Amino acid sequence: MLKAAHASASEVVDALEASLIEVRRDLHSHPELSWKEERTTERLAAQLQAAGLQPELMPETTGLYVDIGTGEFAAGFRGDIDALPVAELTELPFASTHPGVAHACGHDIHTTIALGVALSLQRLHQDRIEGGEPDGLGAKVRVIFQPAEETMPGGALEMVQQGVLKPLPRIFALHCDPRIEVGMIGTRIGAITSAADVVRINVTGRGGHTSRPHLTEDMVSALAHIASAVPAVLSRRVDVRSAVSLVWGQIEAGSAHNAIPSSGTLVGTMRILDADAWRDAGKLLDEIVEQVAAPWGVDVELEHIRGVPPVINSERETTLLEHAGREVLGSEGLELAPQSMGGEDFAWMTQELPGAMFRLGTKTPGGADFDLHRGDYVPDERCIGYGTKIMVTTALSAINELRRG
Repeated sequence: MLKAAHASASEVVDALEASLIEVRRDLHSHPELSWKEERTTERLAAQLQAAGLQPELMPETTGLYVDIGTGEFAAGFRGDIDALPVAELTELPFASTHPGVAHACGHDIHTTIALGVALSLQRLHQDRIEGGEPDGLGAKVRVIFQPAEETMPGGALEMVQQGVLKPLPRIFALHCDPRIEVGMIGTRIGAITSAADVVRINVTGRGGHTSRPHLTEDMVSALAHIASAVPAVLSRRVDVRSAVSLVWGQIEAGSAHNAIPSSGTLVGTMRILDADAWRDAGKLLDEIVEQVAAPWGVDVELEHIRGVPPVINSERETTLLEHAGREVLGSEGLELAPQSMGGEDFAWMTQELPGAMFRLGTKTPGGADFDLHRGDYVPDERCIGYGTKIMVTTALSAINELRRG
């Protein structure tokens, strides 16, 4: 075992890296959908117990958390553990063995790094005790293995409601980014992801023959008008700095070329970068839909299904991540992360605590281009070591801040 006089976060992670890659490949081969991550939860608990830790399983769901160290809490770290209903196309030797399910968003990497943080901190804690420090790390860190990030409103909200964050002063997370080269990270203060809601508009009215549209409410024309006008009006009723976006992904009406249907549906997503605008958007959207639909004489029913708020990176926590990134990667290893209009349920945690998420580069230099939620996504596994080192270094900095008071 590495002794306190010689051990560093980098050395401890280096000693674990090969085994962490094997864990990642095992998780990748056995992906599990949201709220069904039973095997993943069991495997993680076994790894933590083997290291002398005492993980706590969530009482009514999948997922778990574990505390490392003693005394006051310095920080929490979150890794999400679920996969996507996507068929894997990589043909890797450790490709998914579950048809139609794959870790196409990098959550196997997130989970492995979270495990690496827990195991690394435990080794450092034990080394310091063996080196004569009675309190080891001198504080506690909580690592959270969260289920169901890929659903709305997401497993993070369940963790919040179960009180998992209550003793923590701050929270950190990361997300794979296939556009950033491995060995680099992206950071940003403020909104780094968007709020994401589901919007469904059900429209009904008199149907009839296409030769006599004046005797109907002309459902298809009404839907087309609502589909184009509602996003346009919304963009003028919300502060443009909020970056509101309403995009339809589904429109359904009719079954014959010469028959006007009596009902139709629009379904899409609304995304907003500003948390206050997101909270106010429901009432405004209802008003706009009613006004836009009124000239057509149709009946409309709006279903606005709240998803997740935006992830707001606090300045102090982002600065800690950036300092850790520079220590591990050098100054050239950091870049400004663009704001993403994608949703991320870590936002529920940053609404409760100061926190920050960074983008972890997973692109092999000169290699193929990928995107998330694609069955062919192949992250460069070197990102596991980099991500773990940055998170462990951030944890140690948070502990040092706490000890200095």
